[in-house]
Amino acid sequence: MKAILKNYRQSPRKVRLIADLVRGKKTKEALTTLNFVDKRASGPFAKLISSAVANAKEHGADIERLFIKTVEVNKAPTHKRFIPRARGSASRINKRNSHISLELGVKK
Repeated sequence: MKAILKNYRQSPRKVRLIADLVRGKKTKEALTTLNFVDKRASGPFAKLISSAVANAKEHGADIERLFIKTVEVNKAPTHKRFIPRARGSASRINKRNSHISLELGVKK
């Protein structure tokens, strides 16, 4: 029971803050926690958890016993942009992206 979000347009460092909040929690508890977190990544993370729960439901798992087994936030390809600076030079701006993978387990 997995769900993957690829090329999410936020840096992995910021998304890992949310991943650390929900790791190991029951899915309902994690979704409730994300409703009260004031971070941009909490919305897509909640959607990802809901998607994983739907995948588990398709496989016939008991939804009440599901918990977040593993969460990985990895680096995705970076968009490189440039901004003009003094004396005709330019500085690079890195727009970082994330790959988020989530796996659910069933508590016994």
